[in-house]
Amino acid sequence: MLFKFKSHAASDLIMLEADACRLLKIMLGDDPVKGIVQAQALPGVIAALELAVAQDEALRMEQAEKALKAEGNSSEESASVIDSVRLAQRATPMLKFLKLSLAEESNVVWGV
Repeated sequence: MLFKFKSHAASDLIMLEADACRLLKIMLGDDPVKGIVQAQALPGVIAALELAVAQDEALRMEQAEKALKAEGNSSEESASVIDSVRLAQRATPMLKFLKLSLAEESNVVWGV
């Protein structure tokens, strides 16, 4: 299933269900199939998503350092931790979308 996020400030953002639900849970605390984020709530939503990205990056760095120490600095073993898809990669398009919507004071709506 695909989620389509819409705003008057930007072109539609389409995401796979798993990625959209993960981001919605971070931003709003739940993952509704349809919904709206009003323009005045966007700063809090953006801050929540940016905080989650920063925490994920810090955790990944910590795990990579532990893997390097545990494997005797074997770069092949640590590459599997570092090369996986990061939250930042999934969140970047959404953050850009939300920031454009905030700049234009436009609501964000989504549905399936």
